[in-house]
Amino acid sequence: MNTILNDNVNDQRAQVEELVKELQSIAGTIGHDELEKTISDLRNRITEPFMFVIVGEVKAGKSSFINALLDPSKEICKVAPQPMTDTIQQIVYGENEQITEINPYLKRIQQPVEILKEIAIVDTPGTNTIAKHHQEITESFIPASDLIVFVFEAKNPYRQSSWDFFDYIHKEWHRKIIFVLQQKDLVKDADLQVNVKGVGDYAEKKGISNPNVFVVSAKQEIEGQTEESGFKTIKKYIADNITGGKAPFLKLQNNINTTRNINQRIYKGLQLREEQWNADKLFREDIRQTLSAQSEKSNAQVDILVENLVAAYDKITSRKEQELRDGLGVFSLIKRSFTALYSKQKSAKEWLTGLSTELETDLNNVLKERLGKGVVDIADSIQQMAKMIDLKIKSSDTILKNDHDLFSDIAEKRINVLRDLQDTFKEFMNKSENFTDEGLMSSDTNITGNVATGGGIAIVGVILNAVTSISLFDITGGVLTAVGLVFAGGSIVLQKRKIMEGYRSEIVKGRIRMEGEVSDKLKNYILNIKKKIDANFNKFDKLIEDEEKQISHLNKRYEYIGTTLDKIEKEIDVPS
Repeated sequence: MNTILNDNVNDQRAQVEELVKELQSIAGTIGHDELEKTISDLRNRITEPFMFVIVGEVKAGKSSFINALLDPSKEICKVAPQPMTDTIQQIVYGENEQITEINPYLKRIQQPVEILKEIAIVDTPGTNTIAKHHQEITESFIPASDLIVFVFEAKNPYRQSSWDFFDYIHKEWHRKIIFVLQQKDLVKDADLQVNVKGVGDYAEKKGISNPNVFVVSAKQEIEGQTEESGFKTIKKYIADNITGGKAPFLKLQNNINTTRNINQRIYKGLQLREEQWNADKLFREDIRQTLSAQSEKSNAQVDILVENLVAAYDKITSRKEQELRDGLGVFSLIKRSFTALYSKQKSAKEWLTGLSTELETDLNNVLKERLGKGVVDIADSIQQMAKMIDLKIKSSDTILKNDHDLFSDIAEKRINVLRDLQDTFKEFMNKSENFTDEGLMSSDTNITGNVATGGGIAIVGVILNAVTSISLFDITGGVLTAVGLVFAGGSIVLQKRKIMEGYRSEIVKGRIRMEGEVSDKLKNYILNIKKKIDANFNKFDKLIEDEEKQISHLNKRYEYIGTTLDKIEKEIDVPS
């Protein structure tokens, strides 16, 4: 039966080790060196015996407690009036006594003590030690510990440094903890009972249900006063709850709990990271919607502008069409021809030329006036689009802070990308060339001077005026040229019908061309500005894309580890 149990626990231990290895890989993936080292320490100690970690302040009597617990006849841990434990001492079973220095701050002591076949004991420097590396190394043992033995001076178990360290152990790692009031021989019974209750009450307030508080005197135990020392009670607790074949299974259970704790810790950070990712997606979608909404608003203003231009165009050309029709009547032309012979009045052809010139002048003057008013609204809308995006970038929501205990690197990377976006967009807004579009202008157009003096986004109005003015010049010029060719034909009277049909045909063509070119050029300009603004977000988009892949991958690994741990835990059968 023992062989079968040992085989089972070995198989389960191997499975847990694979999961710890997976956790170590995750810690490496997220770039958290400290967590990776903690997991590495856990992995290295999976096969070690059930580990007691003894903690407490300097001179609380930790070393004496260990000596009395293991072998009162030996001074396994050195004891002296001054603090002796300036290193961590890991005490394990060995056929022969031996001390090995692992590093300047860690020693391994081998002792042929029977109980050490099932447990190992770690003696640590005081929690109030001033040596930083002592605290760091002590804390590195906590995640791999199976039982924390908190040793207090029986006369004063309320020192703040001890309870601060307790908070770290309990909140961060949820370790099993027992409390020992050492040196009870130095305290009156009445005071001792008060302190026992005080420690128990304080532990319960901090979340320990039914805390185990033991009262001992290492001095009495070493001197043979075993009935008075209190060590029988704590040894019985160890025998009933830990040794006697239970330790390997309890060790396995603790390894599962620690692995789950680390996995949950990563998941908790991952949830915050995912919350940030979702906020960034919403922010990015808001940017896209704002760009689309403002573009649609600008395009609607273009449509209104074109409608106004067409209305003005139709009014002028209709009036000139009527003048042309009236003036091409037989009697009107004869009168003009006859009068011209004896006066300085214009001939019919001169009149036609004048009418053509008036048409050109009226169209250019009125349409440019309408353009000037319409362009102001469109320019304002485009400028508003850029300013709104600038404001949204500055007010984006940061959830994952750069001091996060696990994902500070990711948070810092995001903050850097966002800061770069802010700086880049500010520079984008200040460069007038970002709001030009040479493809929309004729090669002989020179607006360089206006661009230079316009400054940043303020140049939009100048560009729009240039674009629309070019369009209108080409359109009116085309209409007048076509009509002029008709006028230049033979007999005007005989060609009246042809002239009127030609006039109407060219006017319709001009209207269609004006509608198309003005609308297309302005809307293309708006579209290009929208694309340029959106292009500033390329790095941010890449960050969102990478985060989506990493978060999904880490979530899958979290679920796999959690599910497998649950399965292993159900199979554990601790001997009674």
